[in-house]
Amino acid sequence: MLTKADLEKLAQLRLDDAVFLLQAGRSSSSYYIVGYAVELGLKACIAKLVQPNVIPDKAFVNAIYTHRLDSLVSTAGLLPDLNADIKADAQFAANWAIASKWTEESRYELWDPVSAATLVAAISDPKRGVFQWVKKHW
Repeated sequence: MLTKADLEKLAQLRLDDAVFLLQAGRSSSSYYIVGYAVELGLKACIAKLVQPNVIPDKAFVNAIYTHRLDSLVSTAGLLPDLNADIKADAQFAANWAIASKWTEESRYELWDPVSAATLVAAISDPKRGVFQWVKKHW
């Protein structure tokens, strides 16, 4: 069983791995893994919604087991915050637009260095990146 702290640590590790892989010329692996950094971070946000000694609604539990970033944002209750931040910050909006195109299926594709670097930058930007935004909410 993963705790919220485990998910946070794994999210950071996946981000670090993606940066390392990109620098090592492993674009496809970097692209795939950096998306999981966001996914794990969003699942950490969701974990704080789970109450001890309460059986969560089945639909809520099922919603957690997806890899779709937009669905995870919604399940975490962060959609209003996301929409507000997209409207308020054009650079963050652009980063989210790039990151939200990531899918679990990306593991079956070959990604060029430019595509991978673009996604890693959109997610890892220390001021307006998607990962920083997720961390604010976990």
